[in-house]
Amino acid sequence: MPRLRPEELSRLAAVAKRSSHSPGETVFRKGDPGDSMMAVIRGRVKICTYSGDGRELVLNIVGAGVLFGEIALLDGQPRTGDAVAIEDTELLVVDRNRFMPFLKENPEIQARLLAVLCRRLRQTSEHLEDALMRDARSRVARGLLRLAEAFGKPERDGIRLDIKLSQQQIGNLIGISRESINKHLGDWVRAGHMVMEGGLITIRDRGALESIADFLV
Repeated sequence: MPRLRPEELSRLAAVAKRSSHSPGETVFRKGDPGDSMMAVIRGRVKICTYSGDGRELVLNIVGAGVLFGEIALLDGQPRTGDAVAIEDTELLVVDRNRFMPFLKENPEIQARLLAVLCRRLRQTSEHLEDALMRDARSRVARGLLRLAEAFGKPERDGIRLDIKLSQQQIGNLIGISRESINKHLGDWVRAGHMVMEGGLITIRDRGALESIADFLV
């Protein structure tokens, strides 16, 4: 999803309204009209969907400066998933009839939106490959590395994931049970690949996780 620069957020704010959401509050639901797009000012939002028996699959987690809801807005079709605040969150909300002129006036954002849509296709292919060709251990490692790319903060002893997620939430993001997440995280803590303190994960041996992530069934 595209990340806006501060000056772009300022320009977007001129044609947007603000909305605030508490943790657990739904921003929009799957099937809702795609008549607006959002940019996160502060906080984080998960994009998710649910199976027929109520199991949650988290498709993405977006943070400050990131746009979401752009696919339904661009094609005018219904929302493809739910958006739910996972922290106290403030959003800029841009209606479709205001965003299209904004895009025309900011062609650099047009190009980045196109790049994002291509990246979405690549991510979909990767998730399908993970589900069909990788075991749970490899999928968990790949999920942690993706979180490190999105939320990693370099520290003296490794890369800290600057986001608090429960093991159930990590499982929902990767598509694996909480019990499996607990087993593999525990193994890697004991092996010294990572540490878990105060609900935060710090990856100490990225190379080890990359080796595990590359394993194919």
